[in-house]
Formats: sequence, C-alpha cells, structure tokens
Amino acid sequence: MPEFGAQMPKGPQGQKRPADAIGAAVMVAQIAVGETEDEKVSGRRRSGLAGASARAESLSQKRRTEIARHAAEKRWKP
Repeated sequence: MPEFGAQMPKGPQGQKRPADAIGAAVMVAQIAVGETEDEKVSGRRRSGLAGASARAESLSQKRRTEIARHAAEKRWKP
C-alpha cells in the first residue's frame, strides 16, 4: 500500500506515470494504440520528422534514388 506523501513515479525522461499497476497498464495501452502521446517521445519524433524532410529537400532526386537503391539492395541481399 502506498505511503501518504509518496511521489508519482516518473518515466525514463521524467514523464509522469500512474502509481498503480492497472493505471500504468492502461496508459501504456493508450500510448500503443495512439489514443494519447508520451510527451517526450512525441517531441523527439516531431524533431526527427522535421530533420528528415529538411534532408529530403536538400538532396537531389538522383541522390535520393541512389540512396533508396542502395538500401533496397542491402535489404534484399541473400
């Protein structure tokens, strides 16, 4: 049984988490199906998407094709 004055558990980057096991399980399920977002993870994802679009704009169509062809060869190599 939790003690009075106990603090709420925190995630790896300091996110607030439910103190009880059922609440934590519900929160994890909601994050997994996209009903809610984890604050720190969604911020990093937005940053990554912004960086990816900036990189795509800076590369020529020919270079993007070369990169994609190289990745496909590595993926499907026997």
